[in-house]
Amino acid sequence: MIITLENLARELPAQGRVLGLDLGSKTIGIALSDLSRIISSPLKTLKRTKFGRDAMALSALMDEHEIQALILGLPMNMDGTEGPRCQATRQFAENLQGKIDCTIAFWDERWSTQAVTRTLLEADASRARRSELVDKLAASYILQGALDRMRDQMRQ
Repeated sequence: MIITLENLARELPAQGRVLGLDLGSKTIGIALSDLSRIISSPLKTLKRTKFGRDAMALSALMDEHEIQALILGLPMNMDGTEGPRCQATRQFAENLQGKIDCTIAFWDERWSTQAVTRTLLEADASRARRSELVDKLAASYILQGALDRMRDQMRQ
């Protein structure tokens, strides 16, 4: 089921992990929350292949970590509109619903890759190291923003 982040915050049990995904054309960055959904940590970068294989890999991770929901980064345009990348992300989520029984919500990720890249540059990471880390760190950045927002929603 694809729902809003606000509804996800209300529907999730008090404890349980959430996966954050940063979908790219060649890779999927993956981040994992703690059980209390306070902290997001980079987990891994999955090299994209065919959709069915990608879905199986995500399903295996979800089973391994007992995932309650997925947060997909939605790559909005800077003016807040949705372009082709958003459409591709929404289509991925729709297709994933046919393969995995899991609740999915979206989080605006338009600043995630830039923020992570800037941090890695400030840390003087080499180009190769940045390439290796950026996707899973972006997924963690996306997931952390969504976790913070869900926590704020529950306080209101």
